[in-house]
Amino acid sequence: SYGMHFLHEGDEIVISVAEHHSNLVPWQRVAEATGAKLVYMYPGKDGRLTLDELDKKITAKTKLVGIAMVSNVLGLRAPVEEIVKRAHAVGAVVVLDCAQSAPHTPVDVKKLDVDFAACSAHKLYAPMGMGALYARAELLEKMPPFLSGGDMIGAVHEHKATWAEGPRKFEAGTRNVGGEVGFAAAIEYMNNIGWEAMEAHEYMLLNRMLSGMRAMPWLTVYGEPVADGRYGVVSFNVNDVHPHDVATILDAGGVAVRAGHHCAQPLMEYLGIGSCCRASVAIYNTAEDVDALLENLENVRKVMGL
Repeated sequence: SYGMHFLHEGDEIVISVAEHHSNLVPWQRVAEATGAKLVYMYPGKDGRLTLDELDKKITAKTKLVGIAMVSNVLGLRAPVEEIVKRAHAVGAVVVLDCAQSAPHTPVDVKKLDVDFAACSAHKLYAPMGMGALYARAELLEKMPPFLSGGDMIGAVHEHKATWAEGPRKFEAGTRNVGGEVGFAAAIEYMNNIGWEAMEAHEYMLLNRMLSGMRAMPWLTVYGEPVADGRYGVVSFNVNDVHPHDVATILDAGGVAVRAGHHCAQPLMEYLGIGSCCRASVAIYNTAEDVDALLENLENVRKVMGL
């Protein structure tokens, strides 16, 4: 709705090469349809975007910056505040992907001063098929609906229609009421636990995991291997073993990780790998879970005869 109508030939869309496909493919399509140019920011060896890279890529031609607050592969927090400062200085809007950050740390969209923010409900322990979009009211007002159907109209006549006000004009069709109720219940559940307790617990788990992995010289962690500024995930590879084999051997030991490109193929190409394993931690994990992962990682190379 925004990109197709407010971006034009010669405009630049700036995103990170570490973006999830959901915050990458739409901008590829917008660029192809409008003639805008897609510009990538690349992280340093530690997996973090530098201020120098922001200054190089966010220019007077930039009209939109899309960035994940936390990478779903690297687990590292982006310098959102610095990105917003530079984007707004040149009149660009900022789209914040909060899918990986919202389950692990508080996200204050007004304090961050972003123009759009989105998250998916299932990452917050709610049913699938739900999510949330935040946008500045003045931007929503001038954006046209992109789906047509029931409930998004003001009035319909034979040859024209008017739209409902505010977010409702984007909510075409029958609402996912069950998903909405489940989403509200999940948020209440998280609020009852409290952010301070959740962040402290996850930090302990990540620190324990990374400390153990640092003692494994045959294992590569992607992104700076520290718990500070990292949320929820650790991506890694066991040297000389395919990630799918690693995941299968871990599974046989009762440990579930994800192996693949994690819907971030440009990042895989940038890292020079085809895929990797990813261990995720959250409030339901325990120190024993982390220890089981580390113990079974020691077994991977033995099983493969290395």
